[in-house]
Amino acid sequence: MQRWQIGDVSITRIIETEDKSMTAAIMLPDARPENVLPIRWLQPNFIDADGNLISSIFSLLVESRGKKIVIDTCLGNDKPRAVPDWHERQGAFLDDIATAGFPREAVDFVACTHLHPDHVGWNTLLSDGEWRPTFPNARYLFSRKDWAWLDKAPVTPLGDYCGDSVRPIFAAGLADVVEPGHAITDEVSLVSTPGHSPGHVAVRISSNGEHAVVTGDLMHHPCQVARPQWCSPFDFDSDQALKTRERFLAEFSDEPVLIIGTHFATPTAGRIVADGETYRLET
Repeated sequence: MQRWQIGDVSITRIIETEDKSMTAAIMLPDARPENVLPIRWLQPNFIDADGNLISSIFSLLVESRGKKIVIDTCLGNDKPRAVPDWHERQGAFLDDIATAGFPREAVDFVACTHLHPDHVGWNTLLSDGEWRPTFPNARYLFSRKDWAWLDKAPVTPLGDYCGDSVRPIFAAGLADVVEPGHAITDEVSLVSTPGHSPGHVAVRISSNGEHAVVTGDLMHHPCQVARPQWCSPFDFDSDQALKTRERFLAEFSDEPVLIIGTHFATPTAGRIVADGETYRLET
């Protein structure tokens, strides 16, 4: 597992999946081998020698001011999904987070950057045939705009992830619907980064003069650092997503801020630096 220290804040990465898969290519159809191979810095960590994307799904375990915070909850076990690699998974996620010092009963907050199935799956677990909150003592933080959208959205071919991973949190009385700018602690806060979903947020971490940002899906792969115009067909508003991405890259270019890409394969984090007319991720 990877760990980072930002001032007094510790961050631990717990991987659910990391590999070459068709899912990554579907997320970014412009990121074909012939288009990514010229971006030489992507090898060997983010693409293979043939130009296939390497992607990851993971949670971040954050400790700040004595609070245990889980950022995004991956795919989950037992969830019925149309994507074969996501369907009724059986993984050791709960054992892994407990080993990292986050037994599920000890978690104080769960923050979802947005409400898509690969970010909410471990919100719940299957117990006696019912979907119950995985973290029974946590407050779950959902963006108000995302919840207003998902609450009314039809069930998609991806599966009823709202029904099995979000609505049970509201039913249990553990959901807090929040606005961008919400401070989880004075070191960890949510910032507005709309486009991929209506109320998408990134997570800003600042402590003792050190800074990090967890991107969520404002970028799906490091190739978008160099080619921000490559959009995902799963963006709620691709024009807004592009503006958000361009603004993000310009804001953090050549700044001493650790960027943790929510689907970036190992080594996952780095700094955005200017690279001619575009940018690269310096790991």
